[in-house]
Amino acid sequence: MWDRFFDLDNVVWRTIDKIGKIFLLNLLWLICSLPVFTIGASTTALIYTSMKLSDNEGYWHQNFFSSFKENFKQATALFFIYLAAGAFLAGDFLLGGRAGNSFGQLMQGVAAILFVPYFLSLLYVFGVQAKFVNPVKATIRYSFFVAMRNMKTTIQLAILMILFVWVNTTTLLANFLTLIYGIGLMGYFFGMYYKHTFAKYIEAVEEGSADEEQES
Repeated sequence: MWDRFFDLDNVVWRTIDKIGKIFLLNLLWLICSLPVFTIGASTTALIYTSMKLSDNEGYWHQNFFSSFKENFKQATALFFIYLAAGAFLAGDFLLGGRAGNSFGQLMQGVAAILFVPYFLSLLYVFGVQAKFVNPVKATIRYSFFVAMRNMKTTIQLAILMILFVWVNTTTLLANFLTLIYGIGLMGYFFGMYYKHTFAKYIEAVEEGSADEEQES
């Protein structure tokens, strides 16, 4: 029994090892996000590493920095695009509320409608960036496409994100726990969802490539 307990390959030690790596990934994300404009690259690297970590592929720190470096330029562009779009929608909604007339209500309605595709694509955009190589416009388009085609997963991710934001805006202790571990844990959960969702698209591409090779 003791031999099995001290076997580093058993379930207990593998779980402890994964918990420790998620904690370290959380810390690494915080450090690499300190300049603020690097949040996009850090988030992409966190998701990429989380997808690898769930399958125990490679070394977590090498995966993180490799993804951070490779996706830095495009992930940063995506971060600023979504930041600007989010600020614009929030500004429209607030200005509409201050106007207090029918035009203001129209502004709020338009902002609320546009927020839906914005939020849906935001749920996936850094996951798509972490997994696939595409131009910025294609990454944004594909993120919305994946969100719409996988609505069950999208709803689960949306609930998870909304709960995460709500808890952190209502409970001071949640802010501390998020800084210590929460971001890494969210990245790991999202990474597992992405891995499962993206698998069928990767298989479809591989099957298509195989069919083309057979035809040629």
